[in-house]
Amino acid sequence: MCGTLDLGALPPDCSTLIISLTSPRDACRLSLVSTAFKLATESDAVWECFLPSQYQALIPSSLSFSSKKQLYLRLCENPLRIEAGRKSFWLERESGKTCYMLSPRDLTIIWSVDTPRYWRWVSNSIPDARLFSPPCHAGGFDEVAELLRVCWFEIRGRISISMLSPMTHYKAYLVYKERKISGFEFYPAKLSVGVVGTEGSKRAAYLEPKETFPKARVDGWLEVEMGEFFNEGCVDDGELEMSALEIEGGNWKSGLILQGIEIRAITPN
Repeated sequence: MCGTLDLGALPPDCSTLIISLTSPRDACRLSLVSTAFKLATESDAVWECFLPSQYQALIPSSLSFSSKKQLYLRLCENPLRIEAGRKSFWLERESGKTCYMLSPRDLTIIWSVDTPRYWRWVSNSIPDARLFSPPCHAGGFDEVAELLRVCWFEIRGRISISMLSPMTHYKAYLVYKERKISGFEFYPAKLSVGVVGTEGSKRAAYLEPKETFPKARVDGWLEVEMGEFFNEGCVDDGELEMSALEIEGGNWKSGLILQGIEIRAITPN
């Protein structure tokens, strides 16, 4: 007759090792199994394993935290600006996967935003612009880009694959608001996501609000999916490129306020 396993009898190091091989979501569930597991789930050794390997290079020295678990939760709930404020970074709560938003200043925008005739920089004082409501995070950037009038709409962004979590499914989203948007109703924008030099994932979507897209976010912005990418983790010296183009119609377009491009880790149900 087989006996039952006494979880409380496991050495503390063994409990810690077992939990560190799971996920943040599983660790929270295991904390309910036994007192020994509950103590283990609070240890820095466990939450160190759930933090991204490069987290020390990303967080500022001024960021204070009492434990690695507190740091983990802080990074899930409050995105950090990195790279001189050109990007924001946070963790997907259930898995600890890295997520990013590229600010307009970090993007390549044809008919440059430094040409006031076509685009202009505006203060990020739009209502709700700074709300952080996972999984939809506004970038919290100081400036956003407002489209005044262009006939050639082209936005591109790149991020190093080494910054993304390995063995992770990502989706990229164009995040924006509309202010009397016009000119986008005639032709869908061509959207793509892929490693530079490859075909990548392609789709098309109308940017002017319709019944199916874009989707309204809880932070008050709109988002439209640009494509998806699975990071197998075997390449870390390439770049992932996201693009949004509407150049076929030749008609003038206006009224779009660009927050940035969000790269979000997708957790399987």
